[in-house]
Amino acid sequence: MSDELDGTIAEIRSGPQGAQVAAIFDFGGTVVDGFPRQGPFRRLFRRRSTEEVLLRGISNGTTDGEYGRLLNQLTEVLAGKPEADLDALGERLFRRTVYGHLHFEAWQLIRTHQAAGHTVVLVSSLTRFQVAPAAAELGIEHVLTTPMAVQDGILTGHPDGKTLWRNGKAESVREFAIDHDLDLARSYAYADSTADLPLLSLVGHPVPVNPDDQLTAVAAERDWPTLHFSPRQGARPVDYARTTAGFAGLLGGAFYGVAAKWPTRDHRQMADGLLEHAAGNTLSLSGVRLRVTGTANARAPRPAVFLFNHQSQFDIIIVPEVLRGGVTGIGKKELTRNPIFGPLMRFVGVTFIDRSSTDKAKAALAPVVDTLRGGLSIAVAPEGTRSYTPEVGPFKKGAFHIAIQAGVPIIPIVIRNAGEICWRNSMVARPGTVDVAILDPIDVSAWDPNDMDDKVAAVRQLYLDTLLNWPKPDA
Repeated sequence: MSDELDGTIAEIRSGPQGAQVAAIFDFGGTVVDGFPRQGPFRRLFRRRSTEEVLLRGISNGTTDGEYGRLLNQLTEVLAGKPEADLDALGERLFRRTVYGHLHFEAWQLIRTHQAAGHTVVLVSSLTRFQVAPAAAELGIEHVLTTPMAVQDGILTGHPDGKTLWRNGKAESVREFAIDHDLDLARSYAYADSTADLPLLSLVGHPVPVNPDDQLTAVAAERDWPTLHFSPRQGARPVDYARTTAGFAGLLGGAFYGVAAKWPTRDHRQMADGLLEHAAGNTLSLSGVRLRVTGTANARAPRPAVFLFNHQSQFDIIIVPEVLRGGVTGIGKKELTRNPIFGPLMRFVGVTFIDRSSTDKAKAALAPVVDTLRGGLSIAVAPEGTRSYTPEVGPFKKGAFHIAIQAGVPIIPIVIRNAGEICWRNSMVARPGTVDVAILDPIDVSAWDPNDMDDKVAAVRQLYLDTLLNWPKPDA
């Protein structure tokens, strides 16, 4: 985390608390990074699709002319379409593309404001189809967007009243503040462009984010603090090449690890050799470095049930590297179809569960208790699936039941930045550093299996607290 962001978060935590304080976030360029634009010739000779207009609109620029062109494009692609279809399309676009452009730093700020009890508002000159799915995933209740006119459930393609552009955005926020009894003089606003000067000027704590040149000059003149978030760009050719080398190293390391332990004829030692060399090779060749805190908790006590938050495909590379042997896992049945990970996971003894059937899942997990009692640890993602944001999803209870039955502790593994290195739905890794915190063991021996909702929620809260207050790495 940068010194800029550290300072802003410290100010929020030490400042006024409560719902009368607002935290107002612009969307495009602030909460979510932009999307590459098409070249002029492609725009000229190719009719714009609805998806294209909605995505490129997030990067509509900072001038009145650019926003005017976006409105014209929206009229062209939205007119005559059912409103419900656009809501569904917005959800699909978020889960397919937009999620990867969410700024991790924005998530940290949003969660910090929420922890302070502030009223968090997401505001945009765009439509709700572009903004609402991200707001829902970020846990933001209040969303202000340019309303689009509807007749009998069909979009006309035109705004319904004033657009939330420049003064229109500021006026919408002002009206919201009156309706919700907010104190704007004690509130915060985050935005990236000169067009949002009216919004930033409304509040007592304006914070330009990745400001354009003109906004940078204004911020310097008015002594406003600024923040600079890391860009959320798509994979480059060098990233594809590096990732390909990483996966070649994974297979090579797997074969080497098994071969090195083959003389022992001990399957567990061969499995540990596979994990050690496959994980290490993949991370090294992909340019991914781990920065670990709590290393001692990875070694003892053993056996244990290690729980890790899950946002990236790379998590199943990171966890074995951190735990260094003596561990297997639990994965979804669909992974057996993966031509690379399926055979390797079967070799190291991963238990696969069928999530479509509760009974089948429980039956598959029953032998895991014996695995733990036999001395082998288990690593599992209690969320059950990868998240679209750094947010930690609800925890399933299966892993906790297993730990109770086997008489072993729970050990949380908190992973930060893996979603920045390798996006949720991508197999392409970017070079960088992933932080891993291995927290103290949790004794679950006295837990009542029939009454542990609050205890499981408290464990999940440990992950959120750690992500927002990261411990120092081991020396």
